[in-house]
Amino acid sequence: MKPLLPILLSALLAVPAGSLRADETGRQSAVRAADDARIAAMRTPDKTKLEAIFSDQLRYAHSNGVVDTKSTFVEILTSGATKYLGYDHLERDFAFPVPGIALMSGRARIQAESDKGKVDSVLSYLAVWREEGGQWKFLAWQSCRLPVEK
Repeated sequence: MKPLLPILLSALLAVPAGSLRADETGRQSAVRAADDARIAAMRTPDKTKLEAIFSDQLRYAHSNGVVDTKSTFVEILTSGATKYLGYDHLERDFAFPVPGIALMSGRARIQAESDKGKVDSVLSYLAVWREEGGQWKFLAWQSCRLPVEK
């Protein structure tokens, strides 16, 4: 294993820093576009679009503790049981810890409506995107409500 480390370090140092930044900028743009498409599909639910954006292994943990899978979340959205009325990122950052994985974190103001009434919350979140078959798929979401600023 030790002989491999110098080779990997040499290969990494041989790649110009600008090209690494350009690659990350390209990935960031692609994931940002995928997330924008996800939000649009959640606000105007279309089963085909949602199923294309969500990974088959989706785990969506809402801020109230309820956890959905791809099939349950698509059903909730397309049935109208939950309607996303507004979705605005206040902060959205990206990190690429390993190839094919993007971590998206930040804060968002989300307005939704269900049979329990309307909700207007600011959430802190962590989302995971995974490259599957050459496309970025929404794999996981975990959020919590932030206290109302006074």
